[in-house]
Amino acid sequence: MPPRHGVDATRVVLRPDLWDGRVPTVAEALLAAPPLAGLTGDALAAQHAAGEVVDLDGAPVDLDGPVVRPTPVYLYRGLPDEFDVPFELRILHRDDSLVVVDKPHFLATMPRGQHVTQTALVRLRRLLDEDALAPAHRLDRLTAGVLLFTRKPSERAAYQSLFADRLVHKEYRAIAPVAERLADPVHIANRIEKTSGDLRALVVDGPVNAISDISLLGVRDDGLGEYRLIPHTGRTHQLRLHMAGLGVPILGDPLYPTVDPELASAPERGDFSRPLHLIASSLRFVDPITGVERHFVSDRR
Repeated sequence: MPPRHGVDATRVVLRPDLWDGRVPTVAEALLAAPPLAGLTGDALAAQHAAGEVVDLDGAPVDLDGPVVRPTPVYLYRGLPDEFDVPFELRILHRDDSLVVVDKPHFLATMPRGQHVTQTALVRLRRLLDEDALAPAHRLDRLTAGVLLFTRKPSERAAYQSLFADRLVHKEYRAIAPVAERLADPVHIANRIEKTSGDLRALVVDGPVNAISDISLLGVRDDGLGEYRLIPHTGRTHQLRLHMAGLGVPILGDPLYPTVDPELASAPERGDFSRPLHLIASSLRFVDPITGVERHFVSDRR
């Protein structure tokens, strides 16, 4: 089904699990699915009557039928109540293939969990009235900076492959306590893993999968340091974890080196006054469609 008001239909895979020794119906399984939390039986029935609960081929599903095999179902989820993120999503560049934005802090890249309309993807689709837009990569919700969207589904894989194949030179800027020893770039290579349901990622033993170069650029008037961070891989929370591991946690980080419950819960209470001081400041790559070198720089400081 096409996006509605910039929001894609939700895909839920129903599993043939037994409920009290019996096979559940499709309706029962949908109403119990975590991505559809809050969906009522009446709302599900109304969507089904409108032809908006469909299978992989777009055919209406039988809500009373049993779940006998893994079954993908598509429907429109209800939109959660969200605090409006009160910062502008600025467009840095637009052409036939790409839209490049300067994402603000606290705005997720794309819908996930309780963050749906307050995401860069949905905002941009609504702003440009363009449902084909899709992100070529992601930025963490708390990180601001350069974010790339594709306009043509036929070109999407080419741009996404640039990031997957590490063909994009990325630079970040961060504010953190001063460590003079980091005036010379430090190369960090370790293994980071993040378990579903755990807020924090961890450095663990095993083959390297997280590589960063970090250096101190200078000392600000307030006594804090400005750092250049160059990630060569893209693990979850990689730069935040590497900075904390060097003893210079990024200003405003609610998770590293330790969890700050007050700071972590602030955005969920509508408090956007203490952002993570981390910006994706620059992207550089050779365009896979035109062969031209591209360079996009954030205006944020």
